[in-house]
Amino acid sequence: MKDVTASIDPDGFIAAVQPLLERQDLAGLLALIKTRWTPDQIRGLLASTHTDAKKVALLALGLVAPSCCIPELARQLKDPDPMVNEMAEHALWSVWFRGGSTPQANDELARGAQALERQAYACAIKHFDRAIEMSPDFAEAYNQRAIALYLMEKYDESVGFCRRAVELMPCHFGALAGLGHCYAHMNKPREAIEAYEKALEVNPRLECIRQTIEQLRGQAE
Repeated sequence: MKDVTASIDPDGFIAAVQPLLERQDLAGLLALIKTRWTPDQIRGLLASTHTDAKKVALLALGLVAPSCCIPELARQLKDPDPMVNEMAEHALWSVWFRGGSTPQANDELARGAQALERQAYACAIKHFDRAIEMSPDFAEAYNQRAIALYLMEKYDESVGFCRRAVELMPCHFGALAGLGHCYAHMNKPREAIEAYEKALEVNPRLECIRQTIEQLRGQAE
């Protein structure tokens, strides 16, 4: 039985998960995490000065963290270690993708994302609409629908869904960047810059966005 009140020893945590990481045994890692620690205990490692433990904690939180962990994960995007930033990004996307209020909504989102990869945009939108119907506050469903519309070059429509995603998830740097992309295509450089700068406030390591801002500033002037 796990002691839900005890803090995790960073070295012991790494020693426990290392064999599973080396074998790339994701199922075994997930089972171990759920059996031995709570998400709150793992989240406690994010304040550790033990950088390797923090990285493994981010990996673990990507597998099991509930939505309440999102603000803490978002703070890790500003860590000076680029690997911590990258792992925080992965963890956030994982949590966002299972952020629906029902497993069925999460399943519809996953199906839509698969259709999006196949460039079956109309099919993807149907899945995203069903996810939204099942879970009206599902930020990632709105974001993915915005992506589908963007790829269909329906930038005006995409803006609305980007904005809804950001309303529901203010730290969603992906939706903020998507909003910037839409405005850039709509020849609205000032609005694009504003959206991009907000994305950078959340995730300072979006270097491609930083470069795009410089190009747009020239257009705006």
